Amino acid sequence: MTTLEQLNHCDIATFVATLHGIYEHSPWIPERAAAQRPLRNITALKQALHEVVAGASREEQLGLIRAHPELAGKAAIAGELTAESTGEQAKAGLHLCTPEEFATLQKLNSDYNAKFGFPFIVAVKGPTGKGLTRQAIIATFSRRLRNQPVDELHEALRQIGRIAEMRLNDLLGHVPAIGNTVMAWAEEIGGWSEDEDALTCTYMTLTHRRTADQLAHWMREAGMHVHIDAVGNVVGRYLSTDPAAKTLITGSHYDTVRNGGKYDGREGILLPIAIVRHLHERGETLPFHFEIIGFSEEEGVRFKSTFLGSNAVTGQFDMALLDITDRDGISMREVITQAGHDVSTIPQIARDPADVLGYVEVHIEQGPVLLQHDLPVGIVTSIAGSSRYLVELRGVASHAGTTPMAMRKDAAAAAAEIVLYVEQRCAQDQQASLVGTVGQLQVPNGSTNVIPGRCMLSLDIRAAVDSVRDAAASDVLQQIAAICARRNIECKVEQTVSAAAAPCAPWLMQQLSAATERAGVRPFQLASGAGHDAMAIARMTDVAMLFTRCGNGGISHNPLETMTADDAEVSGQILLDFLRSFKAKA
Repeated sequence: MTTLEQLNHCDIATFVATLHGIYEHSPWIPERAAAQRPLRNITALKQALHEVVAGASREEQLGLIRAHPELAGKAAIAGELTAESTGEQAKAGLHLCTPEEFATLQKLNSDYNAKFGFPFIVAVKGPTGKGLTRQAIIATFSRRLRNQPVDELHEALRQIGRIAEMRLNDLLGHVPAIGNTVMAWAEEIGGWSEDEDALTCTYMTLTHRRTADQLAHWMREAGMHVHIDAVGNVVGRYLSTDPAAKTLITGSHYDTVRNGGKYDGREGILLPIAIVRHLHERGETLPFHFEIIGFSEEEGVRFKSTFLGSNAVTGQFDMALLDITDRDGISMREVITQAGHDVSTIPQIARDPADVLGYVEVHIEQGPVLLQHDLPVGIVTSIAGSSRYLVELRGVASHAGTTPMAMRKDAAAAAAEIVLYVEQRCAQDQQASLVGTVGQLQVPNGSTNVIPGRCMLSLDIRAAVDSVRDAAASDVLQQIAAICARRNIECKVEQTVSAAAAPCAPWLMQQLSAATERAGVRPFQLASGAGHDAMAIARMTDVAMLFTRCGNGGISHNPLETMTADDAEVSGQILLDFLRSFKAKA
């Protein structure tokens, strides 16, 4: 078995020869990476090789992609693949294709090469290393055939990077044990849903309660003291030997959006459970109590009220919410009571901030930034605040053929101008991750031959810095008024959400950054455009977040949401190191 120590101390020729099968017919990659030795660990080796590929010329990158064989192509049939590719394609069962599957793959190969000029590449071992099914490969092939060429080139390189890291695991005998556990657990509870063909887990349904019970079971197995509180939070405490110790909290939510992904929220519960199990198996305790909270509700799907679980922990739960009802007319009070909880004890859930050291949350990124930077993890600087509005525009509905252009009061044309201004204004101030979105746009009762007399649109403006968001929102609202005045359109604007940004605490970020560097990854900071439980907890204590890379272009809140066992392992090693090295705020 090759060791990292051997790779660090051998000559360049031996280094290149040892890694010859990691990248297809491309010895220039290990040749250039050799200069970065000595490398701290296998993650640092992977990153060194990835950086060489990322810094290569476009011609070199295309050459690397074209060095890879087609899936179930002529080279495979003729037995001309490298040993590594032969094994990987066999693991996916591509040598067992039915005639129909084989014909489909040949057609896809032909169409793909004609569009992009290079072969389709996918890590057939998949996110867990256990292998994709032929059906999943064909579905991925078909979906990526719709990509734009520049996006697909980057995706091909990312897939090559994934193939390389799994080959390195095999070469060095590395098993991502924590990552494998997280992926297996996510798969298990991801199979439980309110919907037959999609993952949906909403507040206090049978699926939700079953998921809570399973999380509690895994916590107990890991050596934690566990209970489920009155709002459905699953709370596990890994106790210090010092009964007077304070508590460091981690966690995330286990509810989902409708037709959601397996890792949103849940990674931040499963990963620390796996870490506690690792500690417990070694008889290792921490100098503080470590509490994992599986927050019962963050998405706001069933009762349209977010952060129910984390708000209860901070003492901010609004008891008036108990009387709101879902779409079937069932009240929140009823579903909590039916689950066996006593709503009168909800105020008792609140933690005493004086007993809390801080809060750190691990979460899948839900975006493409880490993908673009080819990094497995990133440290969050701030969780963006949000200003949301509903805008109603009223013009005059009139005949499309008889009303001269200069005499129209077209509500949709005004909306179009507003949408373009939002895009233009929110492209500024990117240092604060400013974004603006018109996600809903409607012309009620519109007809092809009628000038739109009414238009409805939504407006969502977010930024990691409140002053930047407020300035953008002010500019957009002023521009809406100016556009409507110039076009003789009446306008009504209703603000529906105003949520402040939640900056992460520098002292916690510094400790996460140090652990990231020790894990072999260049510390990288990014803002979170999505909301997280950490936003609510920030009202009680200092918070920090670690993002794990999200695959498939950064898609989340979607069945295509994905991450890898290796990236989960890196996040796990960073959190484990963070806990072992943790220093309380002075």
